[in-house]
Amino acid sequence: MEIKRKLYDKLLEWKETTKGTKALLIEGARRVGKSTIASFFGQNEYKSYILIDFNKANKSIKEAFDNLNDLDVFYQKLSLEMNVRLYKRESLIIFDEIQKFPKAREAVKYLVEDGRYDIIETGSLISIKENVSNITIPSEERKINMYPVDFEEFMVYMGEELLLEYIKDCYYKKIPLEQKMHLKAMYLFKEYMLVGGMPQALKVYKENNKDFFLADIEKRDILNLYRDDIKKAAKKYNSKVSAIFENIPGFLSNSSKRIVLTKVSNNDSFAIYDEPLYWLGDSKICNLCYRCTDPNVGLALTKDDSYVKCYMGDTGLLVSLAFSDNELANNQLYKNIMQDKFSLNKGMLYENVIAQMLISLGKQLYYYTHYDDISHRNDMEIDFLLSNDSKINYKIFPLEVKSSKNYQALSLNKFKNIYSTRIGMPYIIHPKSLMFKDDILCIPPYMLYAAFN
Repeated sequence: MEIKRKLYDKLLEWKETTKGTKALLIEGARRVGKSTIASFFGQNEYKSYILIDFNKANKSIKEAFDNLNDLDVFYQKLSLEMNVRLYKRESLIIFDEIQKFPKAREAVKYLVEDGRYDIIETGSLISIKENVSNITIPSEERKINMYPVDFEEFMVYMGEELLLEYIKDCYYKKIPLEQKMHLKAMYLFKEYMLVGGMPQALKVYKENNKDFFLADIEKRDILNLYRDDIKKAAKKYNSKVSAIFENIPGFLSNSSKRIVLTKVSNNDSFAIYDEPLYWLGDSKICNLCYRCTDPNVGLALTKDDSYVKCYMGDTGLLVSLAFSDNELANNQLYKNIMQDKFSLNKGMLYENVIAQMLISLGKQLYYYTHYDDISHRNDMEIDFLLSNDSKINYKIFPLEVKSSKNYQALSLNKFKNIYSTRIGMPYIIHPKSLMFKDDILCIPPYMLYAAFN
């Protein structure tokens, strides 16, 4: 059984609305399934399709891009080399891993103007400056991001569509799930958190009787691919990118969750790490969350770039990055987390997976802290701030993430009192059932998609 991806509907919308007037660029981290969904789309929606993987493309195909004055010859070469007949307005051409051959991306302008075939580009590290510095970015291009498998897609893949519908119905009615169903939903959520959303790891997990360790082997292969990308692509500052990447579990384990430079180097200033951080964010390997200094105005307007939380793009990968293969080999650590007998770093995993889920919903990540000069400490810390992006009736939605069933909401209550006129609804994400507490909507993490979709 293939994993059904919601992005497929966006591909259909692009095909139906643009009718060949724009190419589609699918960008995302390595191994999130870009090539798979593009090929599946080509197979289902076109009379024929060609996929050119620029990791493997031969010299003849690459040389075809040297002369675009005669597109008849150009398309003839592609058709012959790939041994696929092309049909006008009924064929799709996929340029896979296009960051490996920027000349093909630049050619998109002329291929779209010609209009013979639909064009999809897929790639990782596309936004990185090294990959676009010497080309003209085509304006005839629509861009969409692809992320790891989200929780809804995970539920469908695990055969839990009915439970997913029940969760959404309960959220809309603002009632808790029946307790047995709540426990089952939380169990599935913890499975998702530990396995993650990288398609190959998820398939191995399901096809091998839910073996966490076999999924871990796949995830470690992906982490090594990321390490190779860092070495090859971030040439000017790869050591700093690597240092941040390897220290992500350490950053997320401290109370503030934000990057602490002393864990990277005792001598460097934050400014030195600006570009390496942006590299990790642009590569989609990590999700960056910036501090907002004034929630009274648009969150982006008061973003403080010097205070950053760096979440792993996939929480399953974070698990494999945080713990050695020996720690995970006997499945005891997985068992302890699934049975709520493991407290160390559980908060790190919960907060990371919520960040991952918000990003997949198209949300920008911001957080808020307030430093009290009298007590010399932060007296308010809000994990995430969301906004409704309205220019007329601007509202913010503060979210606190609690991995324990026993907690206090001192920061959120204080924040709620100070900024009451701007708050739409304050939320606590916790392992317990849905409830209202002091005008705060407390929901289990499996309801997040229903709340913000």
